[in-house]
This record gives sequence, structure tokens and C-alpha cells, in this order.
Amino acid sequence: MARSSLDLSQALGHEAADKRIDILRRIGEVGSISEAARGAGVSYKAAWQAVETLGNLAGQALVQKAVGGSGGGGAQLTPAGEKLLEAAGLLARARAAVLASLNPRSGIGPQGLVGLGLRTSMRNQLPCTVASLAVMGHGVRVGLTLPDGSLLHARITQESSELLGLQPGVPALALCKAAAVGIARKVAPREGLNALQGEVARAMTSADDREVSLLVMPGLRLVGFTAGAARLKVGQRAMAAVEESAVVIAVGS
Repeated sequence: MARSSLDLSQALGHEAADKRIDILRRIGEVGSISEAARGAGVSYKAAWQAVETLGNLAGQALVQKAVGGSGGGGAQLTPAGEKLLEAAGLLARARAAVLASLNPRSGIGPQGLVGLGLRTSMRNQLPCTVASLAVMGHGVRVGLTLPDGSLLHARITQESSELLGLQPGVPALALCKAAAVGIARKVAPREGLNALQGEVARAMTSADDREVSLLVMPGLRLVGFTAGAARLKVGQRAMAAVEESAVVIAVGS
């Protein structure tokens, strides 16, 4: 099988968003995935998920089995893994220098910096702050406070919560596809559903295009679609419905 080329740009695109690079660094230091997981404060399963995801993004294996290793489960970094850590260190120092040069009175807060460099097909990107974490079965229900104080919820896996380092007060972005947002005059509340109120800012409610932009607060819009024969007009009060499981969370460093 032909050796694939190392793609640092894809793997490093996630360095600031979770603990994956930290876990990789710890594996290189202690020679054990289980020890690296304990040091990073995540589960063994989450550590393996981090290694596998980074490997997929880089296009090459970053960790390989090794004889021995502290705590059992010996592992060591491949040359590709070493190169990825080297590049991550250079980027971290460059990023720190850029952030240090910003004027703190510029008005750009932590939430405004989370999405910089983030490329996604999801049109809805809402700045927020983690308010609460509640374990529910094998998942976690995350409460997210929007700038106006209203609350949005997301349901993610425990492994994702660990790798993102979620805790109350952490700035984040709540993302969701426009297709996952239903816009209507009224939305009946129920468990597992986010219902946000707002004002119609734009309505394309033709037979072929039912896209609606809802102003949920000054400067923040949520794009979705109406259902059935609903007709909404600009300036009209309406509501957006988003399943908690459809909300994706992104965080910065």
C-alpha cells in the first residue's frame, strides 16, 4: 500500500479546539495511552478517540505500539506524530504572540475569537458561554448562555465533552445546520427541543424556497426553514425550533 502524505494543516486545524494535541504530547512523554489519558484528565476511550481522529486528519498513523511503557499499553509516537507536535508548538507560540498584540479595549471578547479560522458548512454559529453540564446516560447535556442571557442546550458524548475541556464559564460557539432549524409562529416546548423567540428579518417563502432569517437578539440571526404552508413576513414575531442533538459545540484555546 502506498504511503500517504502527511497533512499537517487538517490536524492542526483542531489543536486549539480540544485536548487532542495535549494527549498526543503526553503519549510521547510517558509512552502509554492509559497514562496519557489520566494525565490529561480524560477517559481511555476519549484518548483513543483523540489519537484516531488526529491520525485520520493527518493522513498517517501518529502512534504505534511499543514494547513496555509505563502503566501498560506501551505506545510511542511515529515520525509523523513527532512532526505534528513540532508544528503545533510553533503555531501555539505564533498564536500567543498575535493575541498578546491585540488591544484589550478593541471590544473583541473571547467569544468573538472562538470562530476565527473555523471553516464549516454550518451557517448558524452562535457565540455563547458554557453554563452547565449534566451527565445523562452515556451523554452530556450542555447548557449554553447566549449573549442576551437566554439558554440553549446541546447533547454530546462524554468523550467529546472531555476532549473539548468543557466547564462553566468556557467561551464557545453553538453551531447547527440551517436545515435543522424549523421556523414557525409558535413552537410547542418539549424535552430535548430548543425554542428561541425572535423577529423575522428576512423571509424567502416561495414555493421553492422557504428560508427564513430570524433575529433572535441584536446582531445575532438564526437561519432556518418554514414548514407546510406557513407564510412569515419581515417584522413578524416567530420562533425557531432546534433539537438539542442537532447543536454542535466548538471551543477555542
